[in-house]
Amino acid sequence: MKKGKRYLNLVKSLDKTIKYSKMDAIQLVKKNATAKFDETVELHIRTGCDGRHADQQIRGSVVLPAGTGKKVKILVFAKGAKADEAEAAGADFVGAEELVPRIQGGWFDYDVVIATPDMMGIVGRLGRVLGPKGLMPNPKTGTVTMDVTKAIADTKAGKVEYRLDKANIIHVPVGKASFTDEQLQENLDTIMGAVAKARPAAVKGAFMRSVTLTSTMGPGVKLDTLQFGV
Repeated sequence: MKKGKRYLNLVKSLDKTIKYSKMDAIQLVKKNATAKFDETVELHIRTGCDGRHADQQIRGSVVLPAGTGKKVKILVFAKGAKADEAEAAGADFVGAEELVPRIQGGWFDYDVVIATPDMMGIVGRLGRVLGPKGLMPNPKTGTVTMDVTKAIADTKAGKVEYRLDKANIIHVPVGKASFTDEQLQENLDTIMGAVAKARPAAVKGAFMRSVTLTSTMGPGVKLDTLQFGV
């Protein structure tokens, strides 16, 4: 893909031979986030995992101390008292079977889907639709639970999910370019700590091959992985 003049000029400001400290990388990414909107700061971790093997998969979630800077719309699959609980907790949409045809028809006006365990028979029918968009509820990420109040509260507080993609890379938001340096560092440390703990025992050699911090429209800045103890 052809890069624009603005992007190419930003790339020139980086020394690609250097692996930066956390704070230096954060300050560079913020400096280069010059788009006309509040860019998301993103973390990309290239791992030594082989996701083709079940014992080398990684999937989980973590609540960012400083939040994500994004207002999240939440859909909850629940019935009866649990549906009432979800509405009281601030879910944007709550329903059951009646939502299936609407979602199959292309309705995706939400960012996170939460479901009570008894609803998974219904939600399972939407796997081919929700799965590719990363919206399928999963117990590992706390989105299949009877405690819908906590799940909603965590999501609104800044919970993010991390998982391997097909190239064995983890992509996760760290916050917004408008955040303070300290807020971004706190979120970064929290994510790196969670991913480090999620290292599969079956992975041999280097776990985190490279760690890159970037903004939505900016170039990537390589981080020194040694500062994270991995």
